[in-house]
Amino acid sequence: MTSIAPEKAATPAPPSAEVELSIGGMTCASCAARIEKKLNRMDGVAATVNFATEKAKVTYAPGVEVADLIATVEKTGYTAEEPPEPTARAEAVQEQEQAQDEDGGETGPLRQRLLVSLLLSVPVVLMAMVPALQFDNWQWLSLTLAAPVVVWGALPFHRAAWTNARHGAATMDTLVSMGTLAAFGWSLWALFLGDAGMPGMRHGFDFAVSRTDGSSSIYLEAAAGVTTFILAGRYLEAKSKRKAGAALRALLELGAKDVAVLRDGHEVRIPTAELAVGDRFVVRPGEKIATDGTVVEGTSAVDASMLTGESVPVDVAAGDTVTGATVNTSGRLVVEATRIGADTQLARMARLVEDAQNGKAAVQRLADRISGVFVPVVLLIAIGTLLTWLTVTGDATAAFTAAVAVLIIACPCALGLATPTALMVGTGRGAQLGILIKGPEVLESTRRVDTVVLDKTGTVTTGKMTLHKVITTPGAGESELLRLAGALEHASEHPIARAIADGATERTGTLPAPENFENIAGLGVQGVVDGHAVLVGREKLLTDWAIELPAELAAAKAAAEAEGRTAVAVAWDGEARGILTVADAVKDTSARAVAELRRLGLTPILLTGDNRTVAETVAREVGIDEVIAEVLPQDKADVVKRLQAEGRTVAMVGDGVNDAAALATADLGLAMGTGTDAAIEAGDLTLVRGDLLVAADAIRLSRKTLGTIKSNLFWAFGYNVAALPLAAAGMLNPMIAGAAMAFSSVFVVTNSLRLRNFR
Repeated sequence: MTSIAPEKAATPAPPSAEVELSIGGMTCASCAARIEKKLNRMDGVAATVNFATEKAKVTYAPGVEVADLIATVEKTGYTAEEPPEPTARAEAVQEQEQAQDEDGGETGPLRQRLLVSLLLSVPVVLMAMVPALQFDNWQWLSLTLAAPVVVWGALPFHRAAWTNARHGAATMDTLVSMGTLAAFGWSLWALFLGDAGMPGMRHGFDFAVSRTDGSSSIYLEAAAGVTTFILAGRYLEAKSKRKAGAALRALLELGAKDVAVLRDGHEVRIPTAELAVGDRFVVRPGEKIATDGTVVEGTSAVDASMLTGESVPVDVAAGDTVTGATVNTSGRLVVEATRIGADTQLARMARLVEDAQNGKAAVQRLADRISGVFVPVVLLIAIGTLLTWLTVTGDATAAFTAAVAVLIIACPCALGLATPTALMVGTGRGAQLGILIKGPEVLESTRRVDTVVLDKTGTVTTGKMTLHKVITTPGAGESELLRLAGALEHASEHPIARAIADGATERTGTLPAPENFENIAGLGVQGVVDGHAVLVGREKLLTDWAIELPAELAAAKAAAEAEGRTAVAVAWDGEARGILTVADAVKDTSARAVAELRRLGLTPILLTGDNRTVAETVAREVGIDEVIAEVLPQDKADVVKRLQAEGRTVAMVGDGVNDAAALATADLGLAMGTGTDAAIEAGDLTLVRGDLLVAADAIRLSRKTLGTIKSNLFWAFGYNVAALPLAAAGMLNPMIAGAAMAFSSVFVVTNSLRLRNFR
């Protein structure tokens, strides 16, 4: 990388733009492969087309217009348009949901076609399979029932096949259309020109190809049955794909639709889209917070479970930040908007999830390449099957039946659905749990990782000082010491003072107001509280007042400092009364999280800029053996590189600006969503909740999603590899082939949907 850096600097690449297009008219993975191929042939264009999400993600160089991209897609025989902005998209989603409630949405016409075809084809299949039902002239009733199924029921396949043929292409629809029309055409020939139309004609049914007199054989049950099975597969697939994308749609719908803005002291209700940065708005109990902002008035508890997966509401007061789409559970709040529209955390989450769902894993690219050439190869195999059977057996009926079975069984649909459906469900479930996966390549990284580097401050610990222990002399009470020391520290802005004041308030209640307060720079504070002259600070502050620490307090102070904690001395009325220890507290879940990471086969390492004593104390508390301490912020990435040079595959978990380079350098970067924008941008996985336990969940979910993708692809490849020779060898009736093909797609999607149950 270093060797090509000067060349890059000398010839900077022109800036490129990115657009996401909604694609219409795709019916299988080979359609997506064709569109992708056509777009990538354009100069300065790199595109990936996802069949499951029906989206194309296109990067294009200056000089290329979005209209050119849309025109290329349309010339290929499909439709394309730019999707709306996130807010408008949420509204569009809502309208679409309502439309589906009313008429079944996009699955409505498909369901109608399926139900009519099913009603008509069941008698046809039963009459063909059960000779006892074959009355005189039953074949003509079969024709009457099967014709609407093949002509009208299979119309979408015929139409798509014709469109593709006009563009010199063949897809799964070509196979289905050719197979059903061939079976139907043969039946018409046998009925009108052969012996099959004679009264008293009887017809057996075999699961494999059987030799019969071609002129007396009809395949109406195959033509009607295959059409119905494939329509059923398409319908179940469409419904399942909808379920797979449900989490993202739910995310887009989370935001508030309108908001009460303060204008000249009065509340005016406006659509959320009209909010501007700096606007102040009111949020009453039970209402959603309209956008990201800062509380300027009021206190409440906010339920952020829909964004973070955390069920416990968070207390907020003036000065605290709040996130759009979270719910105000108790008090009235006035919030000042700091981010709106596409900049909000909700919009960014939706964008990350969508980007991940539109991406492709390396293994899916291979599947797509196979799908792209699969249909022409199958057409050649079908012709080869027909000619081979004719040459070897001379039986036109058997040859025809085997060729039709090859056409119908070979659909590569399951291949095209294997990765995108698992990604849609996995990333959607992650979003519900507060885990944002940036793309499919991230999944591959989670499988290989063997070492996890944990930043200490803000990741393993809370990142803010907290009162830890209170040690008193025999004559002083703990609550009295906290009350007097807390009252004095409450008047100071120092982080250690804030920790003592907050801890004292939490344990003793309201604190008295101090008198004659004085801040002694570098030493501590002094003043009068409830008539007592109080000193709180370093030991030297007490020494300056000729107050010595008794032996037990001196020992407690030394022990605290040996553990890396800050010890604060407290004295009043001329006598030392106690020691308060303050530290950056370890998060409640950190020890459990480290144990979980170990169970996943990862070696945890604690990385910090703090001194070694502090770092080792924290490491012991959470169960980490390896500590790298006193590292400068700019050197964290070098530590990751050194570990990689040792042959380790490294995951990094961090939350600060100083972690961004290390997150980007690591094989897998996990950014705490409570951290900085720079860290979140650099990470591969974002943990919306600032809880290390979610890091273990994120790796488990990623590995489970990758496992589902692999099992899907194994099934899809295995199905096609096993089924094609069986069909060519005449061991599959075309109708059984159609049922098996439809089942393969449904199996893949259903297998992916199991990820919705991830806990």
